[in-house]
Amino acid sequence: MNPAATEHTPALLLDHVTCAFASREKSGERYTAVRDTTLAVGSGEFVSVVGPTGCGKSTLLNVAAGLLQPSSGNVRVQGAPLSGINRRAGYMFQAESLMPWRNARDNVLAGLQFAGVPEVEARRRADEWLSRVGLTGFEMRYPHELSGGMRKRVALAQMLILDPEIMLMDEPFSALDVQTRQLMENELLELWSADRKSVMFITHDLEEAIALSDRVVVLAAGPATRPIGEFIIDLPRPRDVNEIRMTPRFVELHTDIWHVMKDEVLKGYAQSKKN
Repeated sequence: MNPAATEHTPALLLDHVTCAFASREKSGERYTAVRDTTLAVGSGEFVSVVGPTGCGKSTLLNVAAGLLQPSSGNVRVQGAPLSGINRRAGYMFQAESLMPWRNARDNVLAGLQFAGVPEVEARRRADEWLSRVGLTGFEMRYPHELSGGMRKRVALAQMLILDPEIMLMDEPFSALDVQTRQLMENELLELWSADRKSVMFITHDLEEAIALSDRVVVLAAGPATRPIGEFIIDLPRPRDVNEIRMTPRFVELHTDIWHVMKDEVLKGYAQSKKN
């Protein structure tokens, strides 16, 4: 294939995706979580997806990961149709995903073990990644012996050690306190800037989305969510997520995006009260 023809091929493309499920409330009826949604992530691009709680953000991420088959539409990875699990992507969950019976090193190297990497090499690479996320000296600690921020660092190393082309992240820092969260956001940006993976980042926090991203996509309130706004984040890099929040351009972007989001957040809140 001509390289020029693929220069602008997205790393990840959700093309006219619809996801409908059998309704739990009404037998025989279908609940449409996502309708006719197209969303692309370019090579090396950091894209955040924001929207009201329950609007279908995680559904789209699961489709991108190959964990959920869309009712219609398709997913393409580096231009090729996705069939089954997305082997080019790493997934970082919102919930704790570490194995409690394994120490930090053994959690990080688990993926390499499953891939058949020799034990000595797997341990060397695990220690290297634990060092990169600031956990040298904590290799033998178990998850219950680590703080929330440390556990997230282990999970980050666990994903990145497999060198995925695409990073799928589902509100990974939402359970952390504000100070630890900002430290983890800066840590993520530093690691991302080293080799510019393609990132699809799900968050309900608009400030987080702006501080991290190259582009922010806004989803409508569910059901049948769809993108209703897309914003280029033209803030300079490298960024400190705390300092960048103080700049006039950040405030301007926040105002513009919130103007699009506000009504959808209110709709989502009203729907949650009905349920």
